[in-house]
Amino acid sequence: MWNGFIDFLFAALPWVALGLVTAAVVVKNRKKKKGRVFRTVFLCIFITVLLLAEVFTYFGGFGTGESADPEEFAKYAETVQSLTIPEGVRVVALGEASHGNSEFQQLKLDVFQLLVENEGVKAFALEGDFGGCEMVNRYIHGGTGTAEEAAANIGFAIYRTDEMAALISYMREYNEKAPKGEDLRFYGFDMQRGLYTYQLLLEECEKLRVSAAKIEPLVTGEDWNPEYDYPQRQAHFEQIKALLAAKEESDLGVHLAEMLIQNCQLNSGEGTSAEYISLRDSFMKENTLWILEQEEKLGRECIFVSGHNGHVEKVTGYENMGGLLYEELEDDYYVIGTDFYKTTCNLPRGRNGNRTNQTFYSYDPLAKAAKRAGFNICWLDFSKIPEDSSLKQYTADYIYNGSLGEGYNLIIRTIPMSYRVFENPEMAYDSMLYVSEGTPTRIKQAK
Repeated sequence: MWNGFIDFLFAALPWVALGLVTAAVVVKNRKKKKGRVFRTVFLCIFITVLLLAEVFTYFGGFGTGESADPEEFAKYAETVQSLTIPEGVRVVALGEASHGNSEFQQLKLDVFQLLVENEGVKAFALEGDFGGCEMVNRYIHGGTGTAEEAAANIGFAIYRTDEMAALISYMREYNEKAPKGEDLRFYGFDMQRGLYTYQLLLEECEKLRVSAAKIEPLVTGEDWNPEYDYPQRQAHFEQIKALLAAKEESDLGVHLAEMLIQNCQLNSGEGTSAEYISLRDSFMKENTLWILEQEEKLGRECIFVSGHNGHVEKVTGYENMGGLLYEELEDDYYVIGTDFYKTTCNLPRGRNGNRTNQTFYSYDPLAKAAKRAGFNICWLDFSKIPEDSSLKQYTADYIYNGSLGEGYNLIIRTIPMSYRVFENPEMAYDSMLYVSEGTPTRIKQAK
């Protein structure tokens, strides 16, 4: 609490200075003119309101929320290195409470490395487009360039970071020493962008001797041809998909065509924003199952998936990827959520590419207990918490968790509910990782 209070004092200093200057001016003028008492009272009230508004917007309330018992929390909290998963799990998903924090990016590598070393997992699947992630996959299998260039191929600013480059470097170094058939693979399960996927589809058409004449006009230079709208593109990709399906060993080509069909359906402009979100998640669920199937063909029993908490959790207010996977896989789907006590997060502001670092508090009583217990990052396995523990009132009931996406505006700054979700941790996740104080990522400029 004291750390937050000190941060607030620094944030409030401009307002305090404004108040003092204003008060000084008013007092001076009172000696010269009548009627200044009312104005003085009004200005004092106005300054007080501004200070209260500053408190509220900084903390997301008039404080940092309730805390679970830190001593009780410490009994069951463990280090990240202690993380284990149950036997028989086929998909392990790691969520992130925000895309713009260094710690959540680093946890991708930390958790994946544990799963590789202890659970035999060989596949990393990211909330990124299939084509861009396949470029990364080629790099970790000996491709040219650098890890930073490979990360940039994913296409999203949130992955142009040192943390993602470190993950990619780890996978490449592992593959350089791995026996044949024991290599790591990098996949993407998103479909929001499609140019790299399109290029790969052209390669598969050439490889399988399928004419690509139908889809070659869809791109001019390095962008989609504006003469074709999304329904027209979709029709061409469906024709290519049918031709590829008639060929042997065409799983990859068919999947590439399907990803581009998904891209067209998603971006067609039809439906509400809520329908867009649900459609995207349903596609991501299908793509994750395709990745699982490919790995199982190689004799691998489990894959690792990384995305925002809202995509991977098992219960949300809409049909999300995690909920759909849980319906199909049941206990074979294991989810590790994340949250923060305090975060300074790197977020985009507007559409001009500018980014800003902003501070938020989650109001999560478990994250606050982790902070008060002295943990920087820790893991809490819900299955190990006994029914008579006071923690149960927080893990098995509805509490606030932090949830920041890829965007910043006045609503997020002034309305706490816009960056918090009210949910039951045990219903949403099997375990959680807590970061006491998140620091912002450093986004590298696109070349």
